[in-house]
Amino acid sequence: MDLTIGANQFFWPAETVRDFYARMAQSAAPRVVLGELVCSKRLPFWENEIPAAIEALQAAGKQVALTTLALITLKRERKLTAELMDMGLPVEINDLSALQLLSEGREFWVGPLVNVYNTGTVQFLARRGATRICLPPELPLESVAVLAQAGRDCGVAVEVWGHGRLPLAVSGRCYHARLHDRAKDSCQFVCGEDPDGRDVETLDGEPFLTVNGIQTLSQSTATAAWHIEALREAGVSTLRLAPQSRDFPEVVAGYAALVAGQTTPDALTDTLRGSAPLGRLSNGFLTGPCGADFRETAAG
Repeated sequence: MDLTIGANQFFWPAETVRDFYARMAQSAAPRVVLGELVCSKRLPFWENEIPAAIEALQAAGKQVALTTLALITLKRERKLTAELMDMGLPVEINDLSALQLLSEGREFWVGPLVNVYNTGTVQFLARRGATRICLPPELPLESVAVLAQAGRDCGVAVEVWGHGRLPLAVSGRCYHARLHDRAKDSCQFVCGEDPDGRDVETLDGEPFLTVNGIQTLSQSTATAAWHIEALREAGVSTLRLAPQSRDFPEVVAGYAALVAGQTTPDALTDTLRGSAPLGRLSNGFLTGPCGADFRETAAG
């Protein structure tokens, strides 16, 4: 089992992006996904950092893929997606409409925003050229095992969400702008004020969700730290780690040590509580009755 650094879900300044990927080049993760996942309006602010990031990551021996948007709706977004196909790198599909831009048989990856819920979907994507699939994070361990077996049968590597605020939904509307009484087309990029998303409470003041532009995320940070062995036994090849603004190199190092058997779930949990936004962790989708639950016990 190894690690993949997923696409950054948040809007960070260009200099922050530059420093982040320079650090990821020195991390223990063998592959990294780059690009804008959430909102194409953000891309011009930091796209000039992408070539240097690719160069640094590849020089360090990393495999690099480029992500599509989670929701491709505009003509310019279709054009941007088509241009990804000509960059000579693997493309990670997070909107299935991007498949029509891929030539038949061309290899690609599938990101966690695509609903891969059954073996027929795994088989279809494999026939279409998928070589790597990151499963949606809401699947229970039993389903993960079935899909991981289907992946092995098709020669497709199967990843599971290992760390990060969970991507729950995307919308054509921008709730982040709405919170500030702004229209989507005149948002003034307010999502950049919240480097890990904007936390939302219920009317009763209870912690609830996190918004990130058009995206809805979990407020807790999901972690598979307590289920590494169960996932390994299920045939999962890789943990997907989603970037966060604080202490992410230490987070990656902690998961690498856990996968290698050099630390314990307890020790990693202590690290994660100190670095995760709000310090809230969850792992309920894999084994619990609800996704927001967190249990410090290994899956049996």
